[in-house]
Amino acid sequence: MEHLHLTLSIFLSFLMGVMAKSTQYLPRMIFTDKDTAVKRLSLSGHHAPVKIIPQRHRDAVIAVGQQEVILYDFQKTPVEQTVLWHCGNTSAAERSQDCRITVFQEMNETDLVFVCVAADAATRCCQMNVSSASPSCTSPSKVKKIVDSMKSSVTAKVEPSILVESGDSSSLYVTRSGQENSGIYRFGEKVIKPSNQNKEQHFVGLMFNRRKDDPLQNKVYAFYKARNCENHPQSYTWTPFVTQVCMADVGGSKSKLQRKWTSQMNAKLFCGNADTKQSFSELVDVAVVQAARWQDTRVYGLFRNEWGMSAVCVYTIQDIDDVFKNSKFKGSTKAFPLDRKRECVEDSTKLPYETLDMIERTSEMEQWVQPRNKSGPILINLHHNYTHIHVDTSQHMMNSNQAVLFITLNNGAIHKVIHREGEVLVGAEYQVFTNHVHILSISLQTSCRRLVVASNSELVHLDVENCGKYGDSCDECVLAKDPYCSWDNNHCVPHTHEDVQNGTAVDFDICPLTVKTGKDDIVQRVTLPYGSRYFLQCPVTSRHAVYRWNHLNKNTNCSVQDQSCFLHIDHVGPKDAGTYTCESEELGYVKVRAKYDLWLESRAGTHRSGWLPWVGVVVLLVKSLFC
Repeated sequence: MEHLHLTLSIFLSFLMGVMAKSTQYLPRMIFTDKDTAVKRLSLSGHHAPVKIIPQRHRDAVIAVGQQEVILYDFQKTPVEQTVLWHCGNTSAAERSQDCRITVFQEMNETDLVFVCVAADAATRCCQMNVSSASPSCTSPSKVKKIVDSMKSSVTAKVEPSILVESGDSSSLYVTRSGQENSGIYRFGEKVIKPSNQNKEQHFVGLMFNRRKDDPLQNKVYAFYKARNCENHPQSYTWTPFVTQVCMADVGGSKSKLQRKWTSQMNAKLFCGNADTKQSFSELVDVAVVQAARWQDTRVYGLFRNEWGMSAVCVYTIQDIDDVFKNSKFKGSTKAFPLDRKRECVEDSTKLPYETLDMIERTSEMEQWVQPRNKSGPILINLHHNYTHIHVDTSQHMMNSNQAVLFITLNNGAIHKVIHREGEVLVGAEYQVFTNHVHILSISLQTSCRRLVVASNSELVHLDVENCGKYGDSCDECVLAKDPYCSWDNNHCVPHTHEDVQNGTAVDFDICPLTVKTGKDDIVQRVTLPYGSRYFLQCPVTSRHAVYRWNHLNKNTNCSVQDQSCFLHIDHVGPKDAGTYTCESEELGYVKVRAKYDLWLESRAGTHRSGWLPWVGVVVLLVKSLFC
């Protein structure tokens, strides 16, 4: 019972802190498929893609399903579908088994991809040209060693993977999740596997970090959640981790850690607020934004907690690298055990036996990796579970001090989030699926700013440059704070890529926030009979604005419901006649959204003011006094 009270007090403390910021975490605007350009493709179950890869130079995407690869060309009407690969391309023996695609990676050369297909007994990999009319499966020398080393490796599903090309050779890094043999695997010239361990791990992301100034220190980072085996009443089910391996690692000596990682180190990720005991312990997804300096590369981690809430925390590779370089190892009494290397070495097979034994015994750091600037979550959602995260990594976004995030919800909606230094805004929610669906994959075509979203039944292609929907004034365009949009002196329009690359950004001072008088607004006349009921409707644009009704110099706040807020007038009488004005106010900007002139209807005619109906009341009163 004491533990329950403690847990509830922590939860309530956390909840009160979040509620203070709840408005900024709610979507400012809601867009349906009527508000944005949408293309839809129906999918059958086995066509449902688990991975979407936008094409670099055309309005098309490659959708990787369980048993086939399809190219969707959105420039064609109707959308053209071309099957690039299916399990029918494999041998008769493989087709008779449980054939499934497990690896699909774009290569450096345009239109070249690397694909692996696993059957029950083996895995077959090859290189393919997706622009070919009839793509064929080949194994050139550059990928031959990966192809050969992958034959005996069979994975059950698509896992995070990266293909690293270097000169005439390539290496494939693939994770494996589960309770047995989980970890990072490398295939190619030097095959490396994880050390034997029986921890349950589930990987959500894998990234390559290139050190141009010191290639020997090139590293691969993986992000995963591990099941917590501690029997403590306050322990969580999952613990989030980041792990690193050196690309130069070739394994240990013949007597210890041969063909196994010698450079692997693991550190826990913290996402929460230590002061309020707020914590998000289950890592759901990650998105990486590469930077010119390797230290500045950002990792956006998507987390949830056991209360069903979600959060986003941001880390830099510098944050992660500092922990791996400076933290004690878990269980160690010394900050720097003898001969325990923190840097990548040229030949790991020459490491002393004692060092390799120490590496095998422990690889976890004592210190946790904290979010960037120890700032805690940049975003929290109390109402829905977030499921996937994607960050715009186009060059013009990377060069600016801001980011646009697209995050899917468990009800099939998508949040567009603007993140700039010290500020986070959920700018829009897209509701493009008719029913609540589970989104499988999400990706952004950065060249045209089209979001591609896949569910079990549909592939949806939608425009996320909705500048014209923010309003018809400069003030409304500026209030949106959307880095995709700017004011051109007439309309709120999408930024041209040239403008952004030249350093042009939205200038929030180009139109000072002003109060709109509403004198030119259209007034709707409403005539109602006595005693009737009526709802006055006010259209809602921004959900971050405050809406209020004004009647006879009296203000009444209006609660937002769906896309409108209403004023209920019950039993209409003389006191209700007159002019009603609905205004919105956001960050000092006030605008009239609706204006009504309410008149009363009587047998003698229609009256705007209330004095004529009272004449009848006075006459009746006089009669009652003298009769």
